[in-house]
Amino acid sequence: MKAWMLAACAVTGLLASASAAAQFKNAQDAIDYRQAALTVMGNHFGRIGLMVNNKVPFDAHAVQVNADLVATLAKLPWAGFIDGSDKGDTAAKPEIWSQPDKFRNAALKMQDAVGKLNDAAKTGNQDAIKTAFGAAAESCKNCHDEFKRKH
Repeated sequence: MKAWMLAACAVTGLLASASAAAQFKNAQDAIDYRQAALTVMGNHFGRIGLMVNNKVPFDAHAVQVNADLVATLAKLPWAGFIDGSDKGDTAAKPEIWSQPDKFRNAALKMQDAVGKLNDAAKTGNQDAIKTAFGAAAESCKNCHDEFKRKH
């Protein structure tokens, strides 16, 4: 069942990417789209990070709102990784296109970890949120290490 779900998600992602590619005027539009989606997602993820790292007071409702947004936003950037968008104003490594299955799996792992963070946020349990946040942050870091050039 788990393998079937993973395959279904991968096919859905491919179909979404194919239709999304037709929506971009050019490769730079796709780059701009994915960068904007990742920036907004990172902003909301960072708000949770401030709370779980005791930089600002913990607010269970704010965590829940931000985690829900992150879970939604986590589905968006992948459509912007179209053919030809490996060149231009981007920090994306060539491995995204030379190892698409590995990249897709990293994206799915991140979405899964973010979904678990969203589930934990719904409980309001600060310890559960902190644990789930750590796992989600690790999935983001792993993908950046593998697929994003350092500036």
